[in-house]
Amino acid sequence: MANILISGGSVAGLTLAYWLRERGFAVTVVERAPSLRDGGYKIDVRGAALDVVARMGLLDEVRRHSTDMRIARFVDARGRQIGTMSAQLFGGREGEDVEIMRGDLTRLLHAATDDGVEYVFDDSVTALRETPEGVHVTFANSAPRTFDLVVGADGLHSTVRALTFGEESQFVHDLGHHISIFTVPNHLHLDRTEMMYPAPGTSTGMYSTGRADDAKAMFLFSSPPLEYDRRDPAQQKKLLADLFAGQGWEVPRLLDAMRDAPDFYLDSISQVRMDRWSSGRVALVGDAAYAASPASGQGTSLALVGAYVLAGCLAEAAGDHAAGFAAYERELRHFVEENQKLAASNLKGMVLKSAAQIRFQMLMLRLMPHLPGKNRMIERVTEPIRKAATAITIRDYRTPAA
Repeated sequence: MANILISGGSVAGLTLAYWLRERGFAVTVVERAPSLRDGGYKIDVRGAALDVVARMGLLDEVRRHSTDMRIARFVDARGRQIGTMSAQLFGGREGEDVEIMRGDLTRLLHAATDDGVEYVFDDSVTALRETPEGVHVTFANSAPRTFDLVVGADGLHSTVRALTFGEESQFVHDLGHHISIFTVPNHLHLDRTEMMYPAPGTSTGMYSTGRADDAKAMFLFSSPPLEYDRRDPAQQKKLLADLFAGQGWEVPRLLDAMRDAPDFYLDSISQVRMDRWSSGRVALVGDAAYAASPASGQGTSLALVGAYVLAGCLAEAAGDHAAGFAAYERELRHFVEENQKLAASNLKGMVLKSAAQIRFQMLMLRLMPHLPGKNRMIERVTEPIRKAATAITIRDYRTPAA
């Protein structure tokens, strides 16, 4: 039985742990955080990813944890409503698509893997060295261990990727925007409603889901690459406050609440593009290998599908990890490329460059319900996401490939 280390305990790592365990592998997950990461923002599960969740027996639970969002309202600097959109259309969802909080999905995945998977929290990989016996792994806090295989599921700024493939700058491509999300009091008493305040070059939002007492604040802005310490939240909070100083609507109040936010997050909207996702006995999955960025709306689905395919290919390879990794890349590459294509076009609608573009977008929102062919117009909005989300056929890896 191969012994596999997964670095990273979020969606990709937890899903991979589930399927590797199901295929008969011994699995250890190491996570830098002291406990399960249960924060985060709204995420979507679509297309092929729904099939993966269903095969895990979790689809009903995922649906029970749906955000149940109803409407998106757009406001100006004085808080006056200037447009509305259904939550489904705002999120590019249709049919069976599900929106869930990242923390809820993480908890469901962890519960599904708690039996038979070894978890090591508050630790991280610091060095990797291949030996005839496998991969010798050095940890920040634990004693060194040797594993047959190591998989980096440790996100956009993957340590495993850096140790195996080299500097992050070779693979992480900034899309010219940043995003910040954190929890705030629900002072607007929002109920399954998303409020958005668009301004030239920025977009500020606040939403509260069906089962939440608090709310999330979201700041999107276009920018060149920014210099800041990713380990220093205080520095990042000051940067965001300076960038949004003087803006209208609820921005000042949200920035005040930011100072006490326990889950502050800020990062570039970036993609990871690599020619290969494995080297020797080390592979990557999820954002570490092929982050599509939050702008794609498909990062979670890529993580779910990628983990399922990797585990299945390793099982079918019957001990030949090189063949398993090669099959994983071959089967998943097209799906990744199609989903990464979504980000650039989505960003154009998420952060508008000028006041004139904002006025035109709001005018179209107001006119759409009254226009002939409105249903076809809506289909054109969701069609690219649907095609990307279903750009792979989920095989049954319990039967070896013919």
